Amino acid sequence: MCRGVRLLVVTQDSCVCEIIQNSLTAEGHDFLCVPSAQDACAAFADARWDYLLLDAARRGDLDDLFSPSLLQKIDSAKTYILAENGDPSWRAHSQGRALNNILMKPLLRQDITRLISECPMPNNASDGFPPDKENDSSFHMEELNNGSFFLAASPAMVQLHKKIRLLAAVDYPVLILGESGVGKEVVARLLHKYHARCDKPFINVNTAAIPSELLESELFGFEAGAFTGAVKAKPGKFELADQGTLLLDEIGEMSLQMQAKLLHVLQDGSLSRLGSRSSTRVDVRILAATNVDIETAVSEKRFREDLYYRINAFTLMVPSLRERREEIPILMEQMLARAAASAGRIPFTFSRKLMEGAMEYHWPGNIRELRNFVTRLLVLQDQDTAYEDLRAKSKAKVSAEEVSSSIAQTPGTIEKLRPGMKGVVDSVKQQTESRLIKEALSASGWNRRRAALNLNISYRALLYKIQQHGIQA
Repeated sequence: MCRGVRLLVVTQDSCVCEIIQNSLTAEGHDFLCVPSAQDACAAFADARWDYLLLDAARRGDLDDLFSPSLLQKIDSAKTYILAENGDPSWRAHSQGRALNNILMKPLLRQDITRLISECPMPNNASDGFPPDKENDSSFHMEELNNGSFFLAASPAMVQLHKKIRLLAAVDYPVLILGESGVGKEVVARLLHKYHARCDKPFINVNTAAIPSELLESELFGFEAGAFTGAVKAKPGKFELADQGTLLLDEIGEMSLQMQAKLLHVLQDGSLSRLGSRSSTRVDVRILAATNVDIETAVSEKRFREDLYYRINAFTLMVPSLRERREEIPILMEQMLARAAASAGRIPFTFSRKLMEGAMEYHWPGNIRELRNFVTRLLVLQDQDTAYEDLRAKSKAKVSAEEVSSSIAQTPGTIEKLRPGMKGVVDSVKQQTESRLIKEALSASGWNRRRAALNLNISYRALLYKIQQHGIQA
């Protein structure tokens, strides 16, 4: 951490000043809290300040807070906005001034610690993301209007952000790929936010969650009397997204029949509601997302090749959480702060042991799993148990990989399987099952209910398998 950092804060919240004081003074840093931009300008006249923090939460005079005479006194990369979750009033003031560093209330001590430990980041107003340096400790975080946020704190996500900025300006379709839970919708919302249509609707349709027989009416709408229960006309998602952006989520799960109808609309730019004899023209920017291996689906005739090329003018691949582990601490802090504010609870500091466990765990559910983990931690307030659960899951995965590797690498394995393949496979299965149960019981301190939860089996099934394998403490 750098020594002698000077932070100037414009806030009318005494709690913010108290948190900053507790965070900075013990580390030998200096700060000053002032209530207005005019006072901040006077402070710049009297001394040099390394960082500026603007508290935009519950403040009516935002024009005064974002005064040009104040903002011109310090680099925008060294200016931070403190905002409140669900309050978008500050965004209009920040976007035109390339202010991309956002902190959310409640302000945490680790937020201040991270702020003053960052090296100043050269800022380019035309792109608004960190420089492409693998050893750069700074990060870019951006709020979205549905309460979610986009974070780029790893080389992979920084590169993704650059591609998003390039593709956002054009009207071509973009296919967003990635595992389940990585944040494909967040990427789509960011593409919409940077586009000229950002003031128009953004409509998200999870095509996998709607039965195929209902998806057509959901997308294209219907007229009164088109089918039983259609008592009045209803526009579809395409019409609702006219002039805006339509995200077709989980498009890889769409039926072939529906794919053909969708292709016709994308080619012609017009659609007909169910029960209608006339067509309606729509101007919609199409974004599509899926966790399916779409090229394999095309080769296996599960996805139409012509539709694939129609939606795949450009492709964005969202990396898994395993490929950007350096973002896990930041994500956990942000998720905890937001969940605590929503639940009316007091946030806490993660232990070093728990953070190390989170960094080592493979997170198959990606961001979605991490958010659920943080939420459970906020409710249960038991970091030791949470750490043990992570360790048990990590060990179970390593054990399964070791067994698979040993089978693959053992000479003559295939020859041994030929005479009695079923018997050998059953034997390997039993050995693997016994090993996983032993490790789960050991990791949980022989708490059998917790071990059953970590193994994702019922408590009764675990008791039966313990007896079956003759496992003893």
